[in-house]
Amino acid sequence: MKNTLVLENINISLVSIRSHLLRTILTILIISFGIMALVGILTATDSIKYYLTQNFSMMGSNTLTIRNRSMNIHMGGNNQKEKRYEPITYNQAQEFKNRFDFPAYTSTSVFTRATGVATLKYETKKTNPNVGVIGADENYLITSGDEVEFGRNFTPNEIYYGFSSAILGASLITDLFKNKEDPLGKIISIGPGKFKIIGVLKSKGSSMGFSGDRTCFIPVTNVRTNFPRPNMSFNINVMAKRPELVDAATGEATATLRNIRKVPVGMDDTFEITKSDNIAKMLIENIKYVTMAATIIGFITLLGAAIGLMNIMLVSVTERTREIGIRKAIGATKRVIRNQFLVESIVIGQLGGLLGIVLGILVGNVISLLIGSAFIVPWIWIVTGVVLCFAVALISGIIPARKAANLDPIESLRYE
Repeated sequence: MKNTLVLENINISLVSIRSHLLRTILTILIISFGIMALVGILTATDSIKYYLTQNFSMMGSNTLTIRNRSMNIHMGGNNQKEKRYEPITYNQAQEFKNRFDFPAYTSTSVFTRATGVATLKYETKKTNPNVGVIGADENYLITSGDEVEFGRNFTPNEIYYGFSSAILGASLITDLFKNKEDPLGKIISIGPGKFKIIGVLKSKGSSMGFSGDRTCFIPVTNVRTNFPRPNMSFNINVMAKRPELVDAATGEATATLRNIRKVPVGMDDTFEITKSDNIAKMLIENIKYVTMAATIIGFITLLGAAIGLMNIMLVSVTERTREIGIRKAIGATKRVIRNQFLVESIVIGQLGGLLGIVLGILVGNVISLLIGSAFIVPWIWIVTGVVLCFAVALISGIIPARKAANLDPIESLRYE
């Protein structure tokens, strides 16, 4: 019996919606815009979070980097001055690599940035002068998350003797070998030196305006010869076996390098250790303000939608006063009348919510597509949108429903 009444109420609601189609559509659109604002912006922020996590954690969440300076990141008014310390010399970096003996680490690599404005040449072809050259050792590709697509990695002998070998990013191969020649074994010019290509990296694409595919790697010992500069500092990557071991590895690395650099007890570290996903976490932390703003905007729009829905239901009660009187005259109770209008309000609310959720997912994923992130289906926000629409419809419909239920049947029948 109860199921029959519910179905009957839903059917009556749909009939009423069809008879006042334009007004109902406008109300549904108001509700859908509120849900779209909420779901759309929150879907976009989820896409941005995913994008940042993927691109700033390319080295893996189990990698840490040791430098002689802190990260210099400006976000809003939260600007921290970059700290600089004495350069980490090549001998110090190598000694760290030899002495670091954490039981759960995979590999340690020593590297340095030679230049960011190099031009690579092959015969008559050359790249733009914006190629990053990194001096790396045989372990760098492991700790950085790069993979060789074809060719090979550096050997320990090439690093030790400073061979003129090079590993190129995918975009550089496209620039230099437009006729699809096999690049392996070819001699190219990098800055003042000649190098033989021994490997090509898998493409990673662009992220945050930077393309890792336009980076060239040469032996770290060769950088000291071909790209010398005063006070050159070397960096160290350490990869632990599992992410949960990174903190312990950080403590061990700190103690080892402090000992090597002879930092007195009680004095601050003269180097900076950064986890590979720290930047992503810092940026994601700032996105929470966008999320808060989106939530406030969504709730304000939903408040407007609630007022609009309540208004349309009150108008509906007034227009259908005679119909209510007829229903009461043939035996409908207050509860039946009240539920009829509540169901109508909920049906309109859920239709608006469904449309808003679909539009919100589409709008959010347009942003995801533009930044190159993955397609996101925000299940939590979908459920939240459904619940919010139900709550808005219930709150908006209760006053009109009670008004309809309390109408005097005699007066209602005489209403024109």
